[in-house]
Parts: sequence; C-alpha cells; structure tokens
Amino acid sequence: MGNLTATRPPQPWTAPTASDPVAATLRLPGSKSMTARALVLSALAAGPSTLARPLRARDTELMAAGLRAMGAHVSISDDERWLLRPHPLVGPAHVDVGLAGTVMRFVPPVAGLADGQVTFDGDPYVRTRPLGPLVDALRSLGVRIDVTGTGSLPLTVLGTGRITGGEVVIDASASSQLVSGLLLAAPRFDRGVVVRHVGPPVPSAPHLRMTVQMLRAAGAAVDDSTPDVWAVEPGPLTGRGWEIEPDLSGAVPFFAAALVTGGEVTLQGWPHSSAQPVEQLRSLLQRMGGEVTLSTEGLTVRGTGVVHGLTADLSDVGELTLVLTALAMLADSPSVFTGVGHIRGHETDRLAALAREFGGLGADITETPDGLEIRPRPLRGGVFRTYHDHRMAHAAAVAGLAVPGIEVDDVGCTSKTMPEFPALWSAMVTGKS
Repeated sequence: MGNLTATRPPQPWTAPTASDPVAATLRLPGSKSMTARALVLSALAAGPSTLARPLRARDTELMAAGLRAMGAHVSISDDERWLLRPHPLVGPAHVDVGLAGTVMRFVPPVAGLADGQVTFDGDPYVRTRPLGPLVDALRSLGVRIDVTGTGSLPLTVLGTGRITGGEVVIDASASSQLVSGLLLAAPRFDRGVVVRHVGPPVPSAPHLRMTVQMLRAAGAAVDDSTPDVWAVEPGPLTGRGWEIEPDLSGAVPFFAAALVTGGEVTLQGWPHSSAQPVEQLRSLLQRMGGEVTLSTEGLTVRGTGVVHGLTADLSDVGELTLVLTALAMLADSPSVFTGVGHIRGHETDRLAALAREFGGLGADITETPDGLEIRPRPLRGGVFRTYHDHRMAHAAAVAGLAVPGIEVDDVGCTSKTMPEFPALWSAMVTGKS
C-alpha cells in the first residue's frame, strides 16, 4: 500500500484572532540576507570565519549544504555560532536550491571558481524564477554553463577553478540578487568585475548596499559611486567574525500586529547602525499609524488600533509588500502600492496570489502591472492558500488578528526563513510563552 501519510496535505492552521492588544518582547532569528552573504564571503575567504546568531532555516541550510558540497567546511551544529573554513572548491557536486533565490543566484558564480562540474536544481516552481541574465553574464565572463531548460534551472556549471572576469552588462530589473551574485564572488575573479546594469531600475536597492557593505567588511575594494555600475577589484577576502542582525523582513508581521491591535512589540538585539532598510520601514509604519523607536531595549513599534491607508512606491522594500497589504486590508482608507512588479517572480507571483486569496475573503483588491490597489471593506474567514510562500503565510496571520476563521493551508512554508513562526505568533497573540 505504501506510506499514505507521506503525501497527506498539511492540516490548515487557523490564524489566531487577537482579543486584546499584543504586548511582546521578542528575539527573532538572524537576517536571511546577511546570513546568505556571510556564508558565501566566508567560503571564498583566505581564512576561517564565524557567523554569530545566524538564521537557521531552509534557505540558509541549503546555502550551507551547497557550499559544503563544493568542499568548504561548514559547521552549523551550534545555533548561535556557525563556523566556516574555506577549502579549494571542487566538483562534481550538486546544489539543491530549494525555492531560494539567494542560493540559485549567489552560488553559480562560486561554482565557476570550482574545479569540476556543479549541477543546480530545486523545487519545481524555482525553475520559473528569473536566472537567465546571470547565466548570460557568467558566460560573458568566461564560465561554461550548460542549461537544459529555458535559461533557468536545471543547469550545470563546468568550472575550471578560475574565472577571468572583466566587464559585463546585465539587465537586473527582475532581481537585485542577479548583481549581488556576481559581486560576492568577484574578488576571486582574475580581473575582478565591472557590472553595468541596463534596463528598468534595479529593485531592492538596500540589498545591493548590504552586498557592497559586507564585501568591504571582508576586505574587498568596491566602487559603487556611479549609478547602476559596480566595480570590484580582484584580491583576497579576509576571514572574520560576522554579527548577524535580526531579520527585518521576518519582524514586520510582528510589528504589524502592534498596529492592528493597538499594542506594542519590541524586537531585541537591534543594532543602532543597520545594514537593513530600517528607515524605510519606520516611515511606512508611521504613515500607517504606528510609532517606531530604537532604544537600548531594541526596535519597538506601538500602535493605536487604527491603521491608515497609504500610497507608496515599495520598489526598495518589495519583501514588505505582503504584510503591508494585509495591513491595508484593515485600514481606514484606500492604499495604492507601486514599484513591485518584480515580486511576480518571487516564490510565487505574489501580486496575483495576494489579489486571489484576499479577494476570496471578500477584499476589494485590484492588481496593476507593478502593484496593488486596495479599498478596505469587511473580510470574512476562509481558506488562505500560501503557494509555498512564507510571506503569504505572514500576511494571512496579520489579517487573522482582526478576522476570525482565516485558515492557512500550509503554515509550514514559514520554515523557509523562520521555522519558529507559528509558535512565536501564537504566543504573542495569546500572551502565553
């Protein structure tokens, strides 16, 4: 008969409804973006590195496994401190990218530096995520790549142990990760790299600034003074200790809970100087009715229980669109979000998924080519599908604070970036740790 439980769909998770203002102080997992970049830079460094308080989640474990498959020594047994010792990169190796954009875009340039072939594939939907511009760029820099699909996964990098490097033109309007992937490995290229973006604006500019900042922290010479041009000089990277900040994108649903319920949420361990777009988040939450403060206690958001709609270009912070959409559903006025057409190519077509799922709960929400228009009206409970997208689950949880009976079809997808999410969320809403 076989194992029938292996294919049984997960039980729906009923998003808890808040009966009182939330009051929580949380220490959340580390930043996915910082953890991923630190892993790559550490694998390419000249000496050992440590990652303090990294994110342990599916995306970062897949990144660690991919680097380990090529020969790097990566120890992630200690949740608080990961250790990475670089070794010569070799194939044959296989990298499972899962559904992670960071793995599918950061690791192929590293694989070009390996001696031997490295194959890449992942979850079925990941084959539709934009990758072609990176493949073309790597080929122009001297990397041999065999692609069996239509410019995306699966693919094989036929590494020779070195990459010539040089100048390359790329259209990175689909994802800033296409540029970051080239830059992170570029110090090991014979000639470094000069990346010129040509096309519509590159989204998620703060993530590119994070890439440049972390490269410099590892000893790389980077010139980003010319708009849409990034130059990285060849040279050794230094092994170092990386202090990973709490994950801002992962914190946003918890901050949103303060606005919805008129409560207060503090994220502990927040640095006074951050590599993440804290100021953009602060501005957005304040415009929606929240108060945001940074103190020795951490980053705190307070709400009044009244949420305001807003019109905003979210191109720099596209990851926040889903939770902000849930907030907008509960606002006292309409909202218009623009600049996020690129999130159609994330874990799912996020704009279509938001319109479909919230529309199914009675929302008045309209897709536009690069965003959403939201006109608040009462919502009802019902099944909310995530499409394996962790941010969709976050959005459903936020709406569920005020709308009883929202059932998330697969809250387990939050393990992509925060396996603890369901337990942390329920404890915050109920006040029971």
